Amino acid sequence: VKLWDLRSPTYSRSFDSKGAVNSVALHPNQAQIISGDQNGSIKLWDLGSSKCINDIIPDSHSSSTSSLGRVAIQSVDVSNDTLIAANNHAEVFVWNPNDASKTENGGEPIRPKAKFRAHSFGAYLLHAKISPDGRSLVTTSSDKTARLFDTTNWQLTQTLSQHSKWVWDAVFSADSSYLVTASSDKTARLWNLRSGAPVRQYTDHEFAVTCVALNDSST
Repeated sequence: VKLWDLRSPTYSRSFDSKGAVNSVALHPNQAQIISGDQNGSIKLWDLGSSKCINDIIPDSHSSSTSSLGRVAIQSVDVSNDTLIAANNHAEVFVWNPNDASKTENGGEPIRPKAKFRAHSFGAYLLHAKISPDGRSLVTTSSDKTARLFDTTNWQLTQTLSQHSKWVWDAVFSADSSYLVTASSDKTARLWNLRSGAPVRQYTDHEFAVTCVALNDSST
């Protein structure tokens, strides 16, 4: 994991995860980075000390995907009060980020406060993202859907299912009312989350759309 100063031609910090890193997120406090890697590990990096302050390995019930017998972490995200990590077999783990930066007596990692399967057995989870208002989590999958979960109880609230191939990525609008999804069906779609309906489809791509970003700032 490298931290770059855009005013400089090179990076300012480098953190060795000891494995291929699939996802990274910056804590809103700007003091920690969370990474998820192919070895099934979630690491918390302290930017002040430039050290790893915790290395969490979730207790997965899926078959391993790494040489260490663990399931690869596909996506991580963090808000002020929620840290999520999702493996590529669609298991989602939830911690309080304040707890996750500590270890229990004996050095055992803090257990997640919630754990659930976001998509059915056999489906791959590709991305997971917490909404800006912190009320929803979206996951995308090889099952051609994006799913939304209520972060107060982690229950499924919506399934967006009009894509015809894998859904790789999703991003919320700043007010958390809309979502843009990207799919292998060569389209991106804009969804109204109040109604659950797509309001716009972007179809000019010649190949699979694998990532998406949204700038809905008024400035």
